[in-house]
Amino acid sequence: MDKASWVGIDWGTSNVRAWSFGADGAILASAALPKGMAMLASPDYPGVLSELLTLLRFNAAAQDFEVLVCGMAGARAGWHEAGYLDVPADLAPLGRSAVRIPSSPDLPRVDILPGVAVRTPGAEDVMRGEETQLLGLLRLHPGFEGTACLPGTHSKWANISGGRLTGFATAMTGELFEALSTHTVLRHSMPVELIGEDTEAGIADGLAAGLERPEALLHQLFVTRAATLVAGKSQHWASGYLSGLLVGTEVATLAPANHEAPIAVIGAPRLQRLYCSALAKRGLQSITIDATEATIAGLKAAREHVT
Repeated sequence: MDKASWVGIDWGTSNVRAWSFGADGAILASAALPKGMAMLASPDYPGVLSELLTLLRFNAAAQDFEVLVCGMAGARAGWHEAGYLDVPADLAPLGRSAVRIPSSPDLPRVDILPGVAVRTPGAEDVMRGEETQLLGLLRLHPGFEGTACLPGTHSKWANISGGRLTGFATAMTGELFEALSTHTVLRHSMPVELIGEDTEAGIADGLAAGLERPEALLHQLFVTRAATLVAGKSQHWASGYLSGLLVGTEVATLAPANHEAPIAVIGAPRLQRLYCSALAKRGLQSITIDATEATIAGLKAAREHVT
């Protein structure tokens, strides 16, 4: 096995993923643990890092390699706060703003990338981890201009111009689906297994409703329940309808109305298909970029500027 020269880590809220890289940027190994920020206190992070490094066949105390981290480890409630860059933010030199963890004889050098913030009164917003994916987008598609959509628990809609992140907005779509389907009356219409025979039909109906009448969301949410009571709709339809309704409403309110350039959708394949379908119904073109590929490309690009 070739000697790895550095480790890149994407520390999420629920999970953490790590990759070791050779001097030429090739991935030599990968590891993942269900130990995201939500499960950890600040003193827990060195131990989890040691676990990851063991899985990657590293000695954490060897001190002859570097670790670069993006994501929630840099949050106020994470390992060590990395702060925020303000929009408009130049993404290329993102690594210059990395914050170094205080040195320890038990750890290699660890740098954490910052997030990005919008501080406009009434439109405040933040991201952590997505800025690295957007840097990866620019590395994978040099000269990209326009809008990027990063669907997920907290979906981001970002504007890129001249290599700069000029603005963005967050939609709590994934978290809202989870909360509504498990902690409201809608839970009585949810199936044990979310995917079933009628799921796609429900998604299509929900997308149409959200795209056509986003202003009616508060009423249309209850259709999820009522349709299973009086219209003979199945629970799998209801699950699909709720998902499609939330995504359709998000796209109707946050996607640009007139956009000639394709929108970059950075995410997992199933979410990409759903969002690309919604964009197409709005007459918008899209391209897809795998979220992991974008993260890895972004970590590589950011490391070039870490001092």
